[in-house]
Amino acid sequence: MTFPELYILRHGETLWNAEDRMQGWLNSPLTPKGVDHARRQGAILAERDLNGFAFWSSPAGRAIQTAGLACPMAEAIHTDVRLREIGVGDWAGRLRHELPPGEGPDPYLAQYDMAPGGEGTAAVRARVEAFLAELQGPAVIVTHGITSRMIRATVIGDHVLDSPSPNGGQGGVYHLKDGVQELLT
Repeated sequence: MTFPELYILRHGETLWNAEDRMQGWLNSPLTPKGVDHARRQGAILAERDLNGFAFWSSPAGRAIQTAGLACPMAEAIHTDVRLREIGVGDWAGRLRHELPPGEGPDPYLAQYDMAPGGEGTAAVRARVEAFLAELQGPAVIVTHGITSRMIRATVIGDHVLDSPSPNGGQGGVYHLKDGVQELLT
């Protein structure tokens, strides 16, 4: 399957990110650092020709706030629930160090599959695949750390899961085009 050109943004740092607290479908506001992340993403996007691009965001408050700051050039920002973060079930709001660690080649990602009542990475992958299958052209997408990884793995290949970026890309913009991923900072 071929995919259109994409720019993927993770929301800026939130209060719960700073505390290393699991958010999932819950929300916390951007910190001042998170506002700076979003503005930096906006500066990166301002250097790109985005004519013909659609703008999409997770409906979570932190993503909407980031989209508003990073995408002032957008005529409209559409939301889609399939772009929300992975559901963490009973672990929502819990500090990460209180939880059992994940195991395997990517303990961070594996921890999400362990969450009681959680959604799991396979379900996130399925919903982002459905979203991408309906995408009509190039897009800027504001989403979350795990959701971004699943989008990028779908478009570029599972090898992108081998080397997560620091902070899941907060403050940067992933550019995906012709099977190549580049982190713009």
